[in-house]
Amino acid sequence: MSAPGLSFALAVMAGILDVAANLASTKSNGFARRGWGALSILLVLAAFALLAEAVKGMDLAIAYAVLGATGIFGTAVCGRFFFGHRLKPIGWVGLSLIFGAVLVLHTA
Repeated sequence: MSAPGLSFALAVMAGILDVAANLASTKSNGFARRGWGALSILLVLAAFALLAEAVKGMDLAIAYAVLGATGIFGTAVCGRFFFGHRLKPIGWVGLSLIFGAVLVLHTA
């Protein structure tokens, strides 16, 4: 994989870790369940470690946008499947626009 491709993959993986951190945070019940809370913190640290690697091959703004879009979209989808959270249709439209905007930004 080329450096830009690797950097993009690292930013996406950072976003996936962000999703996992958000799910662990939800399971922690406001950090009352300390194990889930600690896992959430560790996953956020790991996500930012991957982001730090991603910015070696791409601009920070793009890498952070990829992490953010992946995290937002993934958290919404996983929240729906694992916790029954629901978005209105306009919410899904908004998520799609964010995700599409990041893809366009990456190709710019």
